[in-house]
Amino acid sequence: MIRILVATDAWHPQVNGVVQTLSEVARAAAPLGAELIFLSPDEFPTVPLPTYPDIRLALSHPRAIARRVASERADAIHIATEGPIGSLVRRHCLKKGLPFTTSFHTRFPEYLSARLPIPERWTWAWLRRFHNASAAVMAATPALEHELTQRGFRRVTIWSRGVDAALFRPRAGADLGLPRPVFLNVGRVAVEKNLEGFLSLELPGSKVVVGDGPARADLARQFPDAVFLGTKRGEALATVYAAADVFVFPSKTDTFGLVLLEALASGVPVAAFPVAGPRDVIGGSAVGALDRDLRAACLQALTLSRAACRAFARKMSWEASARTFLANAMVSARTSQPIGRLGIVCA
Repeated sequence: MIRILVATDAWHPQVNGVVQTLSEVARAAAPLGAELIFLSPDEFPTVPLPTYPDIRLALSHPRAIARRVASERADAIHIATEGPIGSLVRRHCLKKGLPFTTSFHTRFPEYLSARLPIPERWTWAWLRRFHNASAAVMAATPALEHELTQRGFRRVTIWSRGVDAALFRPRAGADLGLPRPVFLNVGRVAVEKNLEGFLSLELPGSKVVVGDGPARADLARQFPDAVFLGTKRGEALATVYAAADVFVFPSKTDTFGLVLLEALASGVPVAAFPVAGPRDVIGGSAVGALDRDLRAACLQALTLSRAACRAFARKMSWEASARTFLANAMVSARTSQPIGRLGIVCA
């Protein structure tokens, strides 16, 4: 079995797209003949991330990282995040001449500039330097691949995402006991998600937010008519999706948005701005309404076919995502062993 060491600063109990993607791909990779081993913050002391108290940064030392990497004797190394763990693993790999791949999950330039007076070009320059040392940079969508290439990132390749269509599905009778239509958002409750842009809309029915984060208390005070349900997982989350009429995605900075696929698999049409993430996921399909006027998009989404949404999402599986990830990761592999049913032989 192929063994891939994945270095990540985002890990359980965090609830975000990076953690979910890595967890799902690990599960889907096993039947394909590959094992993902995670080097994550739960192995080290941690401190809260400034302005994100629910996210903790690992405190490690280069020697501890070196010992951990050496002990695994993995066939390939993938660096999923640019935090302390990712940076130390990158440093070790460069020092020892070990090839590795990276993935681009988060638009830190926009996130940082929303909170701190840091010019976006500075952060982009740092990210470009970080990722250009890798054998391949994995991007979630063609639009992001194009943007990174235009910004000077090298060896960018696609790694799309999937959805658990057995969990996220239409459920007859699902109801939250709220006035309809129900406009739903699921995700991190933070300033960069632009939830204020959703909650300030004049819409009929109810607005529901699932998730937690540093902006929740302020938004709950500012918008007392909105319903904040906190973090939901598994069947509880899937039931909330199925009870919604429209999924509203006000973010303008996400690289993909797994929640889009979860909503669509639940038979819920999407309303969003015509920006890279939702535009790349939905495209010209009649499963979402993309409009610079988010209220108009929400009302238009009410008219779309729930059956079409479900059919669209079922084409996106985590097995397909895992296959792509493994093929990309093998760029840096040091083995001639084929990966199960993938039929890929590493150089």
